Amino acid sequence: MSQHVGKLYRSAVSSFLLFLLVDVGVSGGGASKENAAVTHITAQPSLLTTPELWRLSVTQTPAKEKAKEGETVILHCHFNSPQPPSLPDLSVKWYKEDEKGQMDLLENNVTVLPNNSRIFMRGDLSQGDASLVILNVTTSDHGIYFCEVTLLDRKPVTGDGTKLRIRRALGLFGIEESIGTIIGLVAAAIGGIVVLIIVFTPQLRRCVLCMRQGSRQA
Repeated sequence: MSQHVGKLYRSAVSSFLLFLLVDVGVSGGGASKENAAVTHITAQPSLLTTPELWRLSVTQTPAKEKAKEGETVILHCHFNSPQPPSLPDLSVKWYKEDEKGQMDLLENNVTVLPNNSRIFMRGDLSQGDASLVILNVTTSDHGIYFCEVTLLDRKPVTGDGTKLRIRRALGLFGIEESIGTIIGLVAAAIGGIVVLIIVFTPQLRRCVLCMRQGSRQA
């Protein structure tokens, strides 16, 4: 009888210990899953905010610029990012668009035009200044100029562009006018002539009639 009771006691103890082990395993697994979820959530903001540190914005001023032949022109370009970039990671490109197409002027911070010292970049790149200088401008310099900035091999960011117009020297009484101004003056002169004709036509008719009547009376 005592042996039978001992077997029942040992069986009950074994079942209780097995229950405890299973419960601890399930609780530990749940805790590890919760820790993994918390780790994933806390790591996510860093993945989202890292690209924001290198987001660029490029601003060109003015939108339109005028100059006379022989003058010096400065086309302003300023870029900005939340994280100040290092110069080795920064690349600036300038190009011009006109009726002939696109022409690269400056690439990787260096002028690419051969035998041309008139066009170069001025400004402190560490301060976000990538302005372009054009010396002794000519009529061939007209067009729209674009400033393009690339950081850390990311997608280039381009400004809205600056439209440059050059006024040429006509050599007439020392007056310098642009083509648009000349067209405006010619149109105004033609309009004035038309007005004079309209105003004086009735008076001319009267004079002609008076002259005919005088000739008949004579």
